[in-house]
Amino acid sequence: MSDLKYKIIIGLEIHVQLCTKTKMFCGCALEFAAEPNSRVCPVCLGMPGVLPVMNKKAFEYSVLAALALNCEIASFTKWDRKSYYYPDLPKNYQISQYDLPFSEKGFIEIPLESGESKRIRITRAHLEEDAGKNLHTAGNFSQVDLNRAGTPLLEIVTEPDMNSADEVKALAVELQRIVRYLGVSEADMQKGHMRFEPNINLIITKDGTEYKTPIAEVKNLNSFRALERSIEYEAQRQLDEFLDTGKVMQMGNKSTRGWDDANQMTVLQREKEEAHDYRYFPDPDLLPVEMNDAWLDEIKSRLCELPLQKQIRYVTDYKLSDYDAHVLTAERSTAEFFEQAVSATIEQAFIFGGDPKKICNIITQAGLKLAHEQNCTLSELGFTPENVARLARMVEDGYVNASAANTILEEMTKTDKDPQTIAKDMNLIQKSDAGELEAIVDQVLADNPKAVEDVKSGGKKAKKAQGFLLGQVIQKSKGQANPKIVSQILTKKLS
Repeated sequence: MSDLKYKIIIGLEIHVQLCTKTKMFCGCALEFAAEPNSRVCPVCLGMPGVLPVMNKKAFEYSVLAALALNCEIASFTKWDRKSYYYPDLPKNYQISQYDLPFSEKGFIEIPLESGESKRIRITRAHLEEDAGKNLHTAGNFSQVDLNRAGTPLLEIVTEPDMNSADEVKALAVELQRIVRYLGVSEADMQKGHMRFEPNINLIITKDGTEYKTPIAEVKNLNSFRALERSIEYEAQRQLDEFLDTGKVMQMGNKSTRGWDDANQMTVLQREKEEAHDYRYFPDPDLLPVEMNDAWLDEIKSRLCELPLQKQIRYVTDYKLSDYDAHVLTAERSTAEFFEQAVSATIEQAFIFGGDPKKICNIITQAGLKLAHEQNCTLSELGFTPENVARLARMVEDGYVNASAANTILEEMTKTDKDPQTIAKDMNLIQKSDAGELEAIVDQVLADNPKAVEDVKSGGKKAKKAQGFLLGQVIQKSKGQANPKIVSQILTKKLS
């Protein structure tokens, strides 16, 4: 097989439900898990003679997302009817956009494992309405819930610029962070707010001849895990088919496949329709949308620093690891809390906020854990960024150790007291008095002559023995000895 090489080619379609209060073309409320068919009206049920009205907020949310994706915004866009029949589409057509989408020709930067980034081109982003939901859990018949029918749906289409499942996942993760930062979608995949449809094929080179496998589109993936595994399986399936037959199977259209999570495989559903199969035509009930400069400038003013840009800045400005910076920028509210803590001015004995790394450790190792346990954001836990900065400074100055800081932070969710007061009340202040600590060190050295001998010998055991002695001093002080001061005393006495 040394003469055979192949390259995976992947484009991605992403559907993002927008978090407006009402549907795209009617006033029905959007509410997840509401009683089936309780959030519907004649418009979203497709009754004869009804007239849709565009949701302005949904359009603005879409433009905001497209601007974040560096797309060109059209000054004129229209609505089209995309005709097809499914039980969850009561009108027998979907209001969408065909030849004149509101945005196109953008790009998104994704981080790679190598530490570099890769630019993925965005073909277009257009706005449409979602269909309802078919349910198949009631026995030998199916049901349909039309509460979701008419939900504003932003469809983002990329160029086939990705070459691995890892790259596709990186794009999906980054896009989820972007729409959440902008506040245009909750992007909760368990609730169906984001769905992915990768288009996969291979370019195979064998004996100097190039073969292209037919494109397969895997539909409606709602987790990063399913997205990765379906791509890996489908690429291997196409390669195996070529190896078995020695040729590329020719099909008129690309195929649509589903993901069987139980068996971890894709399954053929149907041949994919082409544009002419949908019989697109302009919707006669909706006016085109014209974007003027004033309206576009107002939407642009809502843009914020995007997560990847913020992540890179944290690494550069605050000297954080890429991992820590990624955790802090996962949610916009967490990043804002961190920055407020870093820049906080602290009164009394503390002039400025603590070291960014110390603040990061408190937030990532204790704060986010508490927020997860209480199912809330960091800012909703009850403590302020200023007090977190003060706590970080206390750790930095050796006033308390890291373990005590976690205990203090948890107590800060229950009381209005500042961290210094809590440390005193809970007897968590580290002992830093050299005279007091020296007496404990002398006792430990007297009790452990073998460890003292190992340190003084300077052999392989020296470092381990000194660490043991340090631990004994901390233990004798009931965890209150300042390790930095103890280390200095030990080094002096053992030299």
